[in-house]
Amino acid sequence: MNTLLFFITILLNFSLMLVFYRMFGKTGLFAWVGISTIICNIEVLKTIELFGMITTLGNVMYGSIFLATDILGEKYGRKEGQKAVIIGFVSLIAFTLIMQVNLMYIPHASDFASPHLEALFSILPRIAIASLTAYIISQIIDTYLYDLLKNRFKKPWVSTNISTLISQSIDTTIFTAVAFIGVFPNDVLISIWVSTFVLKFIITIMGTPFLYASLKIKSK
Repeated sequence: MNTLLFFITILLNFSLMLVFYRMFGKTGLFAWVGISTIICNIEVLKTIELFGMITTLGNVMYGSIFLATDILGEKYGRKEGQKAVIIGFVSLIAFTLIMQVNLMYIPHASDFASPHLEALFSILPRIAIASLTAYIISQIIDTYLYDLLKNRFKKPWVSTNISTLISQSIDTTIFTAVAFIGVFPNDVLISIWVSTFVLKFIITIMGTPFLYASLKIKSK
């Protein structure tokens, strides 16, 4: 069931990203990056088994961020891709700060959601720090590499796959170390790193047709 859901999630996320682009142009991609940055940092709190490996959710939506910045870099130039990176960075900071303030409110006696919100978002600052550090470093590398490879090879599939895989490996290493050292046993930690990179590799390859589809889209 998880394997089926994984591929459905890839198609759903990338298709929705193209819908955003078709409807709103590059503004839609900026919005997608901001939304995805927040959602994937909530999804990552859920641990699952996939292809016999322990991993966390959020990899698919996070991968769509890299694809969105690659599309912006391909069609509008590196500066627009970097602008999307900053939008995602600021969005996650704002979300984290707002949720931490919300947790400080004393719940009413009739409240039922507060314990669940605390369980989810009390760990958010650590996740956010890990994500922000990994995100800003890997995304800057990704937008730079994509622009470099685009000018050299003139083939979008080469640019997006090489730049994303390199930047995603850096991102996975930084995020796993900062977010989960001391939270999971070492064997689980290693499994999460390996599985996360393998899944990101699959997601990157499957995202290539969507990059080419975006090149044919005339946004409204």
